[in-house]
Amino acid sequence: MNIRVTELSNEELDNLTVVQDRFGPGFKRTNTNDLMVATFPPLKAIMPGYVYAGFTAFAGRMKLGKTWWAIDCAVAVATGGVAMGSIDCTQGDVLYIDLENGPRRIQSRIRALFPHDRELPDMSRLEWVTEAPLLNDGFLGRLDRWRVSVADPRLVIIDVLQRIKPSGNKNQNAYESDYSIWAPLQEWATRHGVAVLGLHHTKKGGADDPLEALSGSNGLSACADTTIVLDQGSSGRTLYVRGRDIEERETAVLFNAGSWTVLGDAAEVNKSDQRRAILDALRNTTTPLGPKEIAAATGMKDGNVRFLLGQMVTAGEIQKQGYGRYTPTNTANGSNTWCSDED
Repeated sequence: MNIRVTELSNEELDNLTVVQDRFGPGFKRTNTNDLMVATFPPLKAIMPGYVYAGFTAFAGRMKLGKTWWAIDCAVAVATGGVAMGSIDCTQGDVLYIDLENGPRRIQSRIRALFPHDRELPDMSRLEWVTEAPLLNDGFLGRLDRWRVSVADPRLVIIDVLQRIKPSGNKNQNAYESDYSIWAPLQEWATRHGVAVLGLHHTKKGGADDPLEALSGSNGLSACADTTIVLDQGSSGRTLYVRGRDIEERETAVLFNAGSWTVLGDAAEVNKSDQRRAILDALRNTTTPLGPKEIAAATGMKDGNVRFLLGQMVTAGEIQKQGYGRYTPTNTANGSNTWCSDED
């Protein structure tokens, strides 16, 4: 970036020296016009839509498959393959710091991703570490040694962050302490253009805001460039993503035998599931049903049922029978499945 420098007279320079001697050096300032004509490289995507260069906190409840998801990402990047069944990744070097599983379990998980004697791809650009110091005890120095030793350092995975977290500062509150602990890791990732994906747990009971669900204070999510929350509800598992530089999204995902698959936007997938539930309720009765009866049969809210019924009528999935009662459309001939009481 070219910064405009204003020439100063000797008298002004003398005055500036006096000010610096008294108050210390000033801010390093950038003129807005210079800033607006500067060019910056695009955000470096590691797993487009989810993981970018910088520090990402990836949190979820126990036994939902966080490690499986991280391995899926690691293998896709190291091989230049596909993550979650559909996301193309640029090939690069990956360091997986697994502090909870030994080599035997790591091997078994990799083999599970390639069952039925499928040939293993070349994963020489994915390396594993099972021991590491605390973050304030040489951890970043070891990251730097790895970074300069490989051709294209793209992704570091830390499984889990708690294992490298040093003790907090007793003179700070929990938020301040957590933020100051993770800030050096975030700064390292940003400075070198490497994605650092740190696995973490969520609180029991969750929270209204997914970022509030992370275990501990909000210092971690505030420090992270991106936060991803893996959750599971009545409609299945979802990945919620929010970051400083990426679009907020919630994706419905499927986890099966170690493999992850993107199903689509969570709201749309959930809506489709609810439509199927309404159709099932209508098909499992011998008379047309009203919104309240459908809500009782499906466990859905009455307002949601009424909204979806209107959409389903427009789409031709169901038809009205009399006043405020519904039946599924007969796909064979387009007629109603039953006759209304008025016929």
